[in-house]
Amino acid sequence: MNPGTVEKFLKLIGDSSRLKILSSIGAGEKTVSEIIGETGLPQTLVSFHLKILRDREVVVASRKGGPFVHYRLRDPSILNLLHACDAYAGKFDGSGEEAREFEWPPWKMMCRMMRRGDQ
Repeated sequence: MNPGTVEKFLKLIGDSSRLKILSSIGAGEKTVSEIIGETGLPQTLVSFHLKILRDREVVVASRKGGPFVHYRLRDPSILNLLHACDAYAGKFDGSGEEAREFEWPPWKMMCRMMRRGDQ
């Protein structure tokens, strides 16, 4: 493991606005308007974070013959990492309650693959 690389990646995806955006487009390809509607974030903030995610190749943008740009995850398996982080973080929520034991999802779930035509 390269701690520097992991740190940069976690900083990239760790912003709360970016997490909302990733969660939104993780459910399927979306336009900026659809992302705004789902996340409640202002347009300028969504566009700012989408540019960062696009520049780092976490998301992919494409036009579908109209004026709107559609965004999707470059690698849908990033959702597995986010869900695992969410479940694991529950162990450290500071509530003092006994957290349920963390379990990784089945390997098949962890290996979400893009359809060949999506590349």
